[in-house]
Amino acid sequence: MQVTVWGGAGEHGRSCYLVEHRQTRVLLDCGVKKEGTGEYPLLDERAVSELDAVFLSHAHEDHSMALPLLYKMGYGGKVWTTRATVRQLPSYFEAWRRYVTDQGAELPYEGRHIDAIHYAFIEEVVPAGEWLALSDKLSVCWGRSGHLPGSIWLLLNMEGSLAFFSGDYTSESALLAAEIPSIPNCGEANLRGLQEYGSIHAAECLELSIVEAAYGMDEDSQEHKLAQLKEVVGSVLQQQETVLLPVPTYGRGQELLLWALDTFPHARIVVEREIMDVLGQMLDWPEWLKENAAQHIMDCLSDERLIVVDCESEREQALADSAGVGVIVFTNDGMMQSAKCRWYYNQLRLNGGYRVVLTGHLAKGSLGQRLLNGEEPGEDGSRIHLVRYKVHQGLPDVKAMLDAVPAKQTVLVHAGKASTDDLCRHLRNKGYEGLNSMATGEVLVVQLK
Repeated sequence: MQVTVWGGAGEHGRSCYLVEHRQTRVLLDCGVKKEGTGEYPLLDERAVSELDAVFLSHAHEDHSMALPLLYKMGYGGKVWTTRATVRQLPSYFEAWRRYVTDQGAELPYEGRHIDAIHYAFIEEVVPAGEWLALSDKLSVCWGRSGHLPGSIWLLLNMEGSLAFFSGDYTSESALLAAEIPSIPNCGEANLRGLQEYGSIHAAECLELSIVEAAYGMDEDSQEHKLAQLKEVVGSVLQQQETVLLPVPTYGRGQELLLWALDTFPHARIVVEREIMDVLGQMLDWPEWLKENAAQHIMDCLSDERLIVVDCESEREQALADSAGVGVIVFTNDGMMQSAKCRWYYNQLRLNGGYRVVLTGHLAKGSLGQRLLNGEEPGEDGSRIHLVRYKVHQGLPDVKAMLDAVPAKQTVLVHAGKASTDDLCRHLRNKGYEGLNSMATGEVLVVQLK
């Protein structure tokens, strides 16, 4: 068995892993990196044409936006994912097109290649935790990963050898449910539930695991992160100033909105319509939600404290009405790369009395990163704060996953090379074996028995 990194290891973005065993080849994700004019996976056209299956863990652009290139290069098979993921993809394709155009570049594929994608909905064929035989050589098992509605992890049986892919994983979402597979250590007789089916025989152990470790050595829990966020936002509101909270359209934005309503019951909150629309969509996906999450969402949707805006005039009015009273503004675009985010920032600078609170990854060259580093004219970074909201795995989460999903060889991914190197060293010192910090273009060969 071997894995070729076409993107995503040693970097944050363009997740794309080719896994091969004997005559079976699968691709896990096919995303982009939101830097410069856009960076794409190192796809090999011949290998793409020979793929047996493609799997998509979730809709975020760093996992999905290069999928059309596969069909341009001759792939004619299915992309196995979930219906909730596919429902989110059109907005990501449109946002990616705008981003590339704004950078003065062109997409490397056409609309017909997007239309050619043949999606298959894994959750409508087999429940979580059960096996689906796609051929006499390949079977797949899946579970919820807690990162987005529809996001999943994958366990593959490739001609009798197992490979695990975490996708983007968190067990600490306020709204989304997550499972983790239970896999006994190598050497035990058989994996639980992996009896013989078709011509595929039960494997003796997990050969390869690809585990996201975006937060590296960070040990903080979600509770700790939210305590930090409460302190920052609360201090700004006490000074009757404005907090700008840029968040992704899908993901942590909805959870942070509910958190803000619960934490600051007397605060004025301005929120973009697109964020609210996605919150409403989540009610269409109850199978991805935690218990009682639906009621929490419905309470938010009917909350009269929210000022929902959808155009520039409404935004201007909301900011004018909020001057000097303290307000939290939720706008969609976590890295602040859109014209709308720049508009908000420029308006707040003119009005004075503001803070920008960033809660996730910032791509190189993005406005959010430049503001944080004090690289924007007239901005020294003193009004900019970074407090992560956990949607990925840090040190304790990675350790828990390694314990639950022990593999002969594990590739830690979704973070810069230096961060991943540090994490590998630390974990090796704690007794974990078979850990790999890789880079795009590298190949890892797993020696089987």
